[in-house]
Parts: sequence; structure tokens; C-alpha cells
Amino acid sequence: MIACNSEQNKKQVSKAPIVEDVIIKPIVIATWNTPIAVNEAAKVLESGGTALDAVEAGCRIEEANIDNQTVGIGALPDRDGNVTLDACIMDDKGNYGAVLCVENITHVVSVARKVMEETPHAILVGKGAEEFAVSEGFKREKLLSEKSKKAWENWKGTSKYQPIINIENHDTIGMLAVDKKGSISGACTTSGLAYKMRGRVGDSPVIGGGLFIDNEIGGAAATGLGEEVLKTVGSFLVVELMRQGKTPQEACKEAIKRIVSKPNSDYKNFQVAYIAVNKKGEIGGYSIHEWFSYNVYREGKTKNITSDYYLKT
Repeated sequence: MIACNSEQNKKQVSKAPIVEDVIIKPIVIATWNTPIAVNEAAKVLESGGTALDAVEAGCRIEEANIDNQTVGIGALPDRDGNVTLDACIMDDKGNYGAVLCVENITHVVSVARKVMEETPHAILVGKGAEEFAVSEGFKREKLLSEKSKKAWENWKGTSKYQPIINIENHDTIGMLAVDKKGSISGACTTSGLAYKMRGRVGDSPVIGGGLFIDNEIGGAAATGLGEEVLKTVGSFLVVELMRQGKTPQEACKEAIKRIVSKPNSDYKNFQVAYIAVNKKGEIGGYSIHEWFSYNVYREGKTKNITSDYYLKT
């Protein structure tokens, strides 16, 4: 019996994986041209912080930027003049938290993290999310700036009160990070469609839509018309395509192809774009139309990359 156990132990030891020291170089990738936010996330990573801390810190920069009318304070309102914000965050362990249709709170990405870490839930919405934020120490403040109020008032004079695709300017900041340990996390924060119908929520705070992380494979984030991203579970699709062996660039391109190849797709009249990073540190980005770009931090430098795109004719 002793000899038998000894042989089993030898076999088990021989099968143990050999762990090699690997130097991971931190990476941050974010939608659009948001270098200050990306650099803030990079500071966290370079000081030894986690990818989760990095994406939260980076997104908070744009939430506090009153000149960014698509995120946080100063964002454009819905059709009734209410600024409502959506955000989500996802860590390397597969944990996820989100808040939807939140009013009067600027840093919704941080509220989303609180939902993930301090509650048994994944999603809180509306007044309940706002009340939870206040209970966690977040302060209520007026989100509608004079600039955004004036833009809304001008819109009311010329636009119909009904959903019309691609008449409103909108955007999102989606951010992915890889820390020195090789762990991947991501976050999204947005005010959604400008002049949207009251209560509308897009893809940004929805797991698998605007954001998805699988620490064994990589992460992806989306921007553009959220309704179309949701219909193909876009960010989840990108990660699953990477699982099948595609590079981040190939995966983003295939995810866009899934949208434009749908029957009766009106893709010529809306924009969708994806960014992605895999466990190897490879990155990718692709969009339907031109004009999309994304920022990447690696090896001490932040660069804005003009995305390749589908509609070239």
C-alpha cells in the first residue's frame, strides 16, 4: 500500500505545471480619445494597483469632466430634461455590478463597484440605485449643466418626441486594463443616447453587451448604438471569439460583421464599435463607420489609434 501511494504521488508531482516568472507590462485601452482618463488608469497600474482600481479611476475622470456631454456631470439629458446615467464594472474573478437610470449622482462607476462588492445583487436601478449611493456616502448634485440645458432646449424646437435612430449624438467610455499580475478588469460609464425616451437603457451597463471580462481569455467593450450591441450580445461575442482562437482584432471585426449582416440591418445609419484585449496583451478595435478611435497605454506611452472600419464605400 505504501509503495502504491508513493507511485501515485510521483505521478501527481510529475504532472504539476512548471510556473515561470513572466513580466507583465500594464495595458489600458479605452474607447474614443480619452488620454487623461487612460493616463490616470495607467498611473494606478504602474504603482502596482489592480486592473479593477485602474478602470474605476480612469472612468471617474470622464464622469467629472463637465465638458464631456456623454458621461457624468454635464451630460445631455433625456427628452424630458433629466440626466440619467448608467455604468457597470467587472473584475478578473467574474464579479459584476451595475447601476441603470441613476439621477443626481456623478460617479456611477463607483456606485456600480459598490453594488458588486457590498450587496448580494448585480444590478440596481433608478431611485433605488440613487438611494443606495447616498447610503454609501455619495453626494447628490445637479448633473444638468447650462451648456447641456441650452442644447436640450434647442433640440426641443426642432425634433419630434419619438425615437429616431441616429439623430442624437451619443457616446460611452468603455475601458479595459491588464495589471502587472496579468489580471484583467473593465468598466463602462455613460449617459446613453442624448434626448432618449425616459427610462431608456442601452448596452453600456449590461453584462455581455457593453462590457465583458473573462480573465482566462480577455475583455471587450462596446460603444455606439446600444440597441444593436444588445441584439448580438456584442462584448460577450468578442470574448468568445477570442476563446475560439481569434485575435482581438479579428474578433472585433467578426462582431461588427454579425451586426451588418443581419436581415434588414440599417447599419448605414448608426455606429457601433468594439475594443478588445486578450491575455497575451494583444489589442484590437473595429467599427462600422470611420471616425472611431481608441486610446491605448503600454510601455509608458499613450497613443490614439484610428480604428479600421467596415463601411469603406
